[in-house]
Amino acid sequence: MLLRYFYDEKLAHASYLVGCQKTGEAIVIDPARNLAPYFQVAKAEGVTIVAAAETHIHADFVSGARELGALHQAKLFLSNEGDEDWKYQYVKGLNHQLVHDGDRFFIGNLLFEVMHTPGHTPESISFLLTDLGGNADRPIGIFTGDFVFVGDIGRPDLLEKAAGMKGTSELGARAMFQSLQKFKQLPDYMQVWPAHGAGSACGKALGAVPSSTVGYEKLFNWAMSHTSEEEFVQALLDGQPEPPTYFAVMKRVNKEGPALLKELPVVQEFNSLEAVNKSLENGQIIDTRPFHKFAKGYLAGTLHIPFNKSFANWAGWIVDYDRPVHILTTPYELDEILQALHAVGIDHVTGFIDSTKLMESEVSSLETIEEVTPLEIAERVEKGEVHVVDVRNLAEWKEGHIPDAQHIMLGSLAMRLDEIPHDKPLLVQCRSGARSAIGASILKANGFKDVMNLSGGILQWQINGLAVVQRG
Repeated sequence: MLLRYFYDEKLAHASYLVGCQKTGEAIVIDPARNLAPYFQVAKAEGVTIVAAAETHIHADFVSGARELGALHQAKLFLSNEGDEDWKYQYVKGLNHQLVHDGDRFFIGNLLFEVMHTPGHTPESISFLLTDLGGNADRPIGIFTGDFVFVGDIGRPDLLEKAAGMKGTSELGARAMFQSLQKFKQLPDYMQVWPAHGAGSACGKALGAVPSSTVGYEKLFNWAMSHTSEEEFVQALLDGQPEPPTYFAVMKRVNKEGPALLKELPVVQEFNSLEAVNKSLENGQIIDTRPFHKFAKGYLAGTLHIPFNKSFANWAGWIVDYDRPVHILTTPYELDEILQALHAVGIDHVTGFIDSTKLMESEVSSLETIEEVTPLEIAERVEKGEVHVVDVRNLAEWKEGHIPDAQHIMLGSLAMRLDEIPHDKPLLVQCRSGARSAIGASILKANGFKDVMNLSGGILQWQINGLAVVQRG
């Protein structure tokens, strides 16, 4: 048996290539939209990808299942559990099998058994894997998707908070409690292969270890210690992080079927400031440079999302999916940036601006954002001359915040602009100064004139011994 692990750090997404080396057949579990890594490994290992399987309709990335089925003739194994709201709608004409609890299928000599594990979503399933080609008569492990993670379990509130399905959080939590009873009956030796790691918004306390065992999770996963369903429901729903707004888009896209990559628009390069300004009439520009470069000079009206590990997540939060997107970056980063955007369904990318050319030639027309240190601005904050906007998440805010600051989580900032005063200079602040830089660009793009970014964030504020309110 062949088992290979793939991990996208930008989305904290794990997927797997599982192959039968005797027959040369392989399957991808929870495939990402970018299929190249799977085919590269399959070729190197001498196997052919003949199938793909999904544990559920994903909310945090665009699945590659349709691409595998439509362009590579892979057979798709997809859940037929849950109600009519959560059925795959793109499978007509594709080689596929809709599976239920207890169903079995083979990839070569590898046996996959389906276990319905609702809670995170109603249609969620897990796959138990037995290597019959290796003379095993019991499963070696389980692909849990967003059911059981290392140290955590899938959140049940996404359908309500992100997709607007009222009343589903508690129903999901109770379904999760029952699913965990099934999980606890599995042998301790079985390996656990989840679909996410630390940093994913699909749970609240995911571990950074890529895999685990059933026995270890029974002992140390916080969710396994609860024997009372009522206490479990309360504990599971309490403290869940804010779900990214793009999760609702991903649910719809993965249910209806994403566009094939070959169908996406061709990205054209802009060669003049006039063309760029015209593009802003109905589109949006994302400046992906580091903030220290952005702050010193940027095109008016553009948004700042630096190209780093968090790029795809914040792009999903901030970008308007209904308007064309233009990217300001260097040519050598463009393909990787497009791949990250496509991973979260931002497909309407039509323009590219070479920052090494345009930014150097248009210096006189650029805007700037001032960075200030805590010691430089503290007195003005204390006197009430500056309005502080804290863009961290709610849990961070409750741990401690600057006195009289206004809390608006970064992902919600563009939707709550009318709550922010225009009569004072604004100081945008986060933990270290990175998220607040994005927030400052959002405010400037929406007409706020006097906006500053707090360099070093609240960490530096506290290091300097300045006042912090400990409870929100």
